Amino acid sequence: MLRFAIMHGDVIIIRLIFTAFLIAAGYILKPVGGDPWMSAGVGALVAICIILFELRIRRASLKTLIGAAVGSILGIVGAYLIGSLIMRQESIAHEVRTFLTLGLVFFMGYVGLMVGAAKGDYLELSALGGILSDKASRRDLKILDTSVIIDGRIADVAETGFLTGTLIIPQFILRELQQVADSPDSSKRQRGRRGLDMLNRLQNNSSLDIQIVETDFPAVREVDLKLIELGQQLDAVIVTNDFNLNKVSQLRGVSVLNINELANALKPVVLPGEAMRVFILKEGKEYNQGVAYLDDGTMVVVDNARRLIGKNADIAVTSVLQTTAGKMIFGRLWEEPENGFSGEHRANGTTRRPSRDARNSEPVRITDGEPITES
Repeated sequence: MLRFAIMHGDVIIIRLIFTAFLIAAGYILKPVGGDPWMSAGVGALVAICIILFELRIRRASLKTLIGAAVGSILGIVGAYLIGSLIMRQESIAHEVRTFLTLGLVFFMGYVGLMVGAAKGDYLELSALGGILSDKASRRDLKILDTSVIIDGRIADVAETGFLTGTLIIPQFILRELQQVADSPDSSKRQRGRRGLDMLNRLQNNSSLDIQIVETDFPAVREVDLKLIELGQQLDAVIVTNDFNLNKVSQLRGVSVLNINELANALKPVVLPGEAMRVFILKEGKEYNQGVAYLDDGTMVVVDNARRLIGKNADIAVTSVLQTTAGKMIFGRLWEEPENGFSGEHRANGTTRRPSRDARNSEPVRITDGEPITES
């Protein structure tokens, strides 16, 4: 975090030096009526306008900047050609011709700038090749959401080496995290401090490239919408575990990496009919149900297992259900009857366990919102 604070401080120092230079130039050169103090004030005003313009330009994409530059240049060239014709009209007074020419230059330059900036997104930079190629200029950027920072699993994923590219942490996310850490509510305060610890852990990972950006959107109040705007501006991916932010980002055309979806994808494949041993932890919502949990947190609901609360039980998986909160496994006790057969059924002097029909079935791969079909 110290490195990014230094970078932020360097930008402020450069802006202050630039402002001081213009103020000193105005004071010494006295361009406004020979008054040094008034000239220094004009220099300060010009410096502030330039800095505000620079802050606005930094938010624009490369395509927007190229479109605006090309549009303004074409507008000025067109105004110059038309203005040269106006200046040749001797029947019009010289002051009027000069005013019309200047007005035409400003008008066509402004229109070219605005139209070029608006249509810049239609440019295909890859056709230009070289450094302006879209593929060459595109960076692997990932923006971290507050929820995924507090969650903490992002640090574990990063340490495994699966998380590549540059991790972007917006300044407004840091402010929100600081507000949570300073909350009077003890639980929120603990979550906020955990998020700050996770940031320090990411910072100490030398293999990661982390950047803090000052880009903000004052007109947008919601932090989630600010993340989406920043993702669109930087052409970056948002890393989150917020289900609602995931859906809204997809609707706005911003790519999302959901840590919860990653965790669900990495859970072991469970087939209907498969046997497993679980610890019945508590009573389920339905009558006589027991609830257990796997090591990865997957909930296992077992029928007729209420009497085994606090004990280990062998179960057979009957179905798997994917929900927005994760995967749920339903099962029955191994010795419970199924289709008229008991868990151990003796036939012709042999002991037979329930048939595992899923032996020849395909692995159950579940996507969000798709129903589970048992084999």
